[in-house]
Amino acid sequence: MSEQRQQEQRVVIVGAGMAGVQTAVALREQGFTGAVTLIGAEPHQPYDRPPLSKAVLLGKAEGSAFDVDFEQLGVHLRLGEEVTGLRPEAHELDIARGPVGYDVLVLATGAEPLHLPGAEGVPGVHLLRTLDDAERLRPVLAEQHDIVVVGAGWIGAEFATAAREAGCAVTVVEAAGRPLAGALPAEVAAPMAQWYADSGAELRTHARVQRIEPGAVVLDDGTRLPAGAVVVGIGARPATRWLDGSGIETGPDGAVVADRSLRTSAPDVYAVGDCASFPSERYGQRLLVHHWDNALQGPRAVAANIIGEEPTAYDPVPYFWSEQFGRFVQYAGHHSAADTVIWRGDPATPAWSVCWLRDGALVALLAVGRPRDLAQGRRLIESATRLDPERVADPAVPLKSAKT
Repeated sequence: MSEQRQQEQRVVIVGAGMAGVQTAVALREQGFTGAVTLIGAEPHQPYDRPPLSKAVLLGKAEGSAFDVDFEQLGVHLRLGEEVTGLRPEAHELDIARGPVGYDVLVLATGAEPLHLPGAEGVPGVHLLRTLDDAERLRPVLAEQHDIVVVGAGWIGAEFATAAREAGCAVTVVEAAGRPLAGALPAEVAAPMAQWYADSGAELRTHARVQRIEPGAVVLDDGTRLPAGAVVVGIGARPATRWLDGSGIETGPDGAVVADRSLRTSAPDVYAVGDCASFPSERYGQRLLVHHWDNALQGPRAVAANIIGEEPTAYDPVPYFWSEQFGRFVQYAGHHSAADTVIWRGDPATPAWSVCWLRDGALVALLAVGRPRDLAQGRRLIESATRLDPERVADPAVPLKSAKT
């Protein structure tokens, strides 16, 4: 894109979370000189989400605003403004104060938490997705209420960890037979159930919530669990309902269907982060990645594609981490049920890893307290390096030394 054309371009980014902010930053870092507007539904200065379930929730930090000088970058912030519609044929967005025109649009609206049916609006029921959510939950932890957490996924485990640290009595109820049932196979997730007991939290699996009453959660087997507060962490979906009627293609999961350059089905519209899926040549399927690193890496590709003449493909090795029950858990790659599972170490110990091999090459790795495995494994996944299974299974052998 020529300098003159750049100066005439108006890039509008919808969503002021990690993906939106990093898209604005990447545009400027890569030399874009046109107008950049960042629209966010929340009134707060754009902030990072991972600290919400840790330092912010426990009162160790007042917020987690990004260290970005938007004024110096020449990025126009429009906060506290919810976008309600998109008309691609007119290159316009609809918001309460009137339409907003764009030359290039970036969808970065992230994901929204799933609500527990019948629990919306019930006093004492909380979600944990926004800064306001975290601030509402801080006094709950400070007053050491009995807390019931619905869902033993990543966010449920992280909240339970913080609540136990605050001295709360915590019961976690999970409809599946194990924690992280949607993310990890049974043999890998099963050892993590003990982490709850070790921390003093009670984990109830095969437990479904029938209803929530004042001061209690009633399970479908009639069990009543005391609950001064209830925190729901049963997953999230792409925040794309506002695109209904726009003609933008979305998938069955609600994600905007982006191509390998993160372009959508509409001209001059890109999508990045939790709200978008993309085709992965590396894994031979479309991926929807709801994790921080995807919202950090994807914007660089979007910025390059907005500015450049040659398309830049986005095909990362997905990565995320979680801090729970005194353990640092990291995962890189993407596995399927058909991949070969190889353990590195004993899951009863503080440090172990699991590798997934496909046709002899490492495609995914879960590391608990073994950051070196993760760092080496991530590079091996990127290079599609074939490994010797016997050496992979020996935790004393560095992964980088297990090449065939």
